[in-house]
Amino acid sequence: MDVATFLTAFTGLFVIIDPIGTALIFNSMVPANDTRYINTMAIKATLISAILLVGFGLYGEPFLQHLGININSVRIAGGLLLFYTAFGMITHEVATPTESKKTDISVYPLSIPLIAGPGALTLVILLFAQASSVTSDLAVFAAIISVLLLNMLFMMLSKHLQRIIGHTGDEILRRFLGVILAALAVQFVYDGIKNLSSSF
Repeated sequence: MDVATFLTAFTGLFVIIDPIGTALIFNSMVPANDTRYINTMAIKATLISAILLVGFGLYGEPFLQHLGININSVRIAGGLLLFYTAFGMITHEVATPTESKKTDISVYPLSIPLIAGPGALTLVILLFAQASSVTSDLAVFAAIISVLLLNMLFMMLSKHLQRIIGHTGDEILRRFLGVILAALAVQFVYDGIKNLSSSF
C-alpha cells in the first residue's frame, strides 16, 4: 500500500470529518443511556457515509468528465470550498443541536452533512483523481474506511468523550484542524492552477 498517499488522505479526511467534533454533536442528539440506539445510529451512519464517499470518489470524476468539467477545475473549486470550510472552523462557533428524541438520524444530519458533507465528497474526488495507481486507490480507500471506523468508535463513546474533552478542548482542536485544512485547500488550488497553466 502507498503509505504516503494513505497518510495524506487520512489526514485530510480526519480534519474535514472531524471525528471528535462529530461525536460531541452526536452526543447532544441522542438519549444518554440508550446504548443500543446509539450504536445502531453510529453503525448505520458509518455504512451510509462509506457508500457515499467511496462511490462519489470512484465515479465522481468520470461523471464530471461526462459533463465536460476538467478535473483541475474541480481541484481549484474544491480547494476554495475546503478553504471556506476551514475558515468557518477557525472563526465560527458551532451550533450543536439539542434535540435528543429517538428518531432515525443516520442519514440526516449524521451522514449528510456531518460526515459525508460537501467538503468530504469534494476531497475524495480529488484524492482518487490524484491516485496514479491501484495501490494509491487502495490507500485512499483504506484511509476512508479507517477515518469512518474511528469516527464510529468516537460516536459510540461520545458520552465519555464529552466528559473528557469538554467544550473548550473541542474549540481548540477544531481551530487547529482548521489551519491544517486551510493549508491543504491552498495546495489543491495551487496544483489545479499549475496543471491548467501547463496545459496551454
